Amino acid sequence: MNKKTIRDINVKDKRALVRVDFNVPLEKGQVADDTRLVASLPTIRYLVAQGAKVILCSHLGRPKGKDQKLSLRPVAARLQDLLGKPVTFVGDCIGQPVERVVEALNAGDVLLLENVRFYPEEEKNDPEFARRLAAFGDVYVNDAFGSAHRAHASTEGVTKYLPGVAGLLMEKELNYLGSALAQPAKPFVAILGGAKVSDKIKVIENLLPQVDSLLIGGGMANTFLAARGLNLGQSLVEADKLGVAKALMDKGGAKIVLPVDAVIADKFAADAQNKIVPVGQVPADWRVLDVGPQTIAAFSEILGGAKTVVWNGPLGVCEFPAFAQGTVEIAKRLAQSGATTIIGGGDSAAAVEQAGVAGKLTHISTGGGASLEFLEGRVLPGVAALQDK
Repeated sequence: MNKKTIRDINVKDKRALVRVDFNVPLEKGQVADDTRLVASLPTIRYLVAQGAKVILCSHLGRPKGKDQKLSLRPVAARLQDLLGKPVTFVGDCIGQPVERVVEALNAGDVLLLENVRFYPEEEKNDPEFARRLAAFGDVYVNDAFGSAHRAHASTEGVTKYLPGVAGLLMEKELNYLGSALAQPAKPFVAILGGAKVSDKIKVIENLLPQVDSLLIGGGMANTFLAARGLNLGQSLVEADKLGVAKALMDKGGAKIVLPVDAVIADKFAADAQNKIVPVGQVPADWRVLDVGPQTIAAFSEILGGAKTVVWNGPLGVCEFPAFAQGTVEIAKRLAQSGATTIIGGGDSAAAVEQAGVAGKLTHISTGGGASLEFLEGRVLPGVAALQDK
């Protein structure tokens, strides 16, 4: 992590424009899951303690114009509860009403601006919009790892006008994911799941030279099994990626470990009939929805000796309890492993919460898409734009 952080600069009496990731689910006008708010607290508290004037900005959802159902107002209310101090909310993110509120801030005050995506210029990384946003700050802090793979006005554009540094959450994300890729304690095991191989091809290519074992589950495993000539019935298989899967298996050899049995269903539904079969014995009108017990045992044995584990993507259809067993069991196994365990955001993060072991794992990333691109070895624009140490 060679980027400057908030610890490297003096923020006393400075206006700190902080990009946070408050893209949280709302239900009935309230925050339904405050995980991302909690993750931002160390940075906000540090800046407050150092006497900064803290101006937070974030996106929420994909609004078409100024959609009040996607206002950050309820987020400000929940943040105020978590922070234990007043959080001012202003119903815009640029313009004179915001200027007046910013001018009235005292050292240690916290302000949350309205959803930056209420303006289409945000996603277009419009220079004028970025300049107007940057005008509220003396320094820029990016603490939104979950949005760091986007070159938007509030993640990359503002750094053309303000010196940019990383927040403490950003630092933590880059340190854990970076050390996992650069200097992992061996044996290093990666677990990849999720529906599609096409989403993970670059991750597999980047990880293969580094890992000792690559465990593949979820819908994407079907494409690898089909590439071996197995009949998967009605299972999700990416027919156009069979060649890619075969090439990856040829390259990876014994490193790539696939399921040996599966929980199959007669339809894609929570109440489907299900049974356990070897992977090569899926009836024509059934489909694979989870890994089976022999696979769980084989994966667990490999994980038992691991020193570093990176996991991205569930091993089954976790939204259906009958097909969440493989993911839950592997999460529990990781919690007991003693390895450095890094969970790559999104559905994987939800799965370890579901398994009740989130507190026993080393690091759960707050950025699904960003952590995936980081594991692909790609440069994240929101990180690249920050000042080097």
